[in-house]
Amino acid sequence: MRKDLHGLTLSTDSGTAVDAFDRATQSYLKYRTDAARHLAAALKADPGFALGHVLRGYFNMLSYNKANLPAAAEALADARKHAKRTTTREAAHIEALARWIDGDLERMLDVWENIIAEHPHDVMAFRLHHFNAFWLGRPATMQAEVERVFPHWSPELPGWGMVLACRCFAHEEAGNYVLAEDAGRMAIEIDPGDLWAAHAVAHILEMQGRRSEGIDWLKRLEPNWGGANNLKHHLLWHRAMFHLERREFAEVLSLYDHGFRDLGSPLTLALPDMYIDVQNAASMLFRLERQGVAVGDRWVELADKAEARIGDCLSAFTLPHWMMALAATGRTEAAGRMIEAMRAFSRGNGPVERLVGRVALPLCEAVLAHRQGRHSEALQLMRPIIGDMFLLGGSHAQQDVLEQLFLDSALIADREDDVRLMLERVAGRHPVAPNRRIGYAAAAARYAL
Repeated sequence: MRKDLHGLTLSTDSGTAVDAFDRATQSYLKYRTDAARHLAAALKADPGFALGHVLRGYFNMLSYNKANLPAAAEALADARKHAKRTTTREAAHIEALARWIDGDLERMLDVWENIIAEHPHDVMAFRLHHFNAFWLGRPATMQAEVERVFPHWSPELPGWGMVLACRCFAHEEAGNYVLAEDAGRMAIEIDPGDLWAAHAVAHILEMQGRRSEGIDWLKRLEPNWGGANNLKHHLLWHRAMFHLERREFAEVLSLYDHGFRDLGSPLTLALPDMYIDVQNAASMLFRLERQGVAVGDRWVELADKAEARIGDCLSAFTLPHWMMALAATGRTEAAGRMIEAMRAFSRGNGPVERLVGRVALPLCEAVLAHRQGRHSEALQLMRPIIGDMFLLGGSHAQQDVLEQLFLDSALIADREDDVRLMLERVAGRHPVAPNRRIGYAAAAARYAL
């Protein structure tokens, strides 16, 4: 038995495996592309290293891609094969992976919380809990867990910056911007290449309407993103969002084509249908079209990928973005197949199945209705679920595209009550007044709000 970078016992007697596992963990926390390579080295050094196999399973699940479920299940089987030599903590990680694969997300979070309670320096359990709570629309859970673990950390410990970055993002999503910004900037002082901290502070600047600062913040930090994974694309999307608010549409399109949706980049070629990249692209095209910007044939490649992913409902928040692409390209038959596949998926008993049926399904039907000009129907579909859309996950900035869709249908259908409903809703949830936000300014001026 050896110990990892944080003093936690690992069920391997290979120092090489431990070193490689630590590098894989740190690479994952820093959103770098070499995490899988380091993990492969760890498992090569010790094929019986159960926690290494668990991490392999975790990495497959993090893709939110149904095609990777068999690989995750294989990793779980390999971990179980060597479970007799695991610690109690490692055995709990095996259970968490099994729950994730089975779709038992409540129990999955519980297992990680129990691990963290016993081992507050277990960075993998903490970071995965933080990540999954976010995609389950639970900022209060993120906030509670980071505050629970925070007293156990200090600047002397490796990973301190990661904890600060998570504290920043959790509090940003909860609206505690002063505390959040302080934590995020401290994390960047520790490591200017910390993408999660850069991302969290960008969210604060977006929520407070500090657009010039946001552009400068991301441009200044970009040289530190060497070796970054697809989160780099999301940071470039955030920069494009600041330019969009300043109506600098040419710059937005340039960042689209040469930044966050560069179809020839190694990142995109390696993962052409990565969920976060799809969300970035579809939501930006929708926003641009609302402002009368011609987006050319950019929807087409997204629609091609959407057709290939029909029936994959692991990422509930991505589903309306896939539908945006199908609807924008007039693929009515494929859109219908997607809706039927979602309906079939929602007959399951798990939390994701219930969420898809209750929120994502009517939302996707509304996306299609909106594009086809059936705006009263889109409003009817969305009105009952407006207060539940956050359950799909995604940040305030990401959820905004769904709110704009409702507003757009309300304006076109000339439904003043629905326009006011959305304007009042976003005014109460976003610190920047609607008349200072590009997606809402015209409606706010028309209805004097």
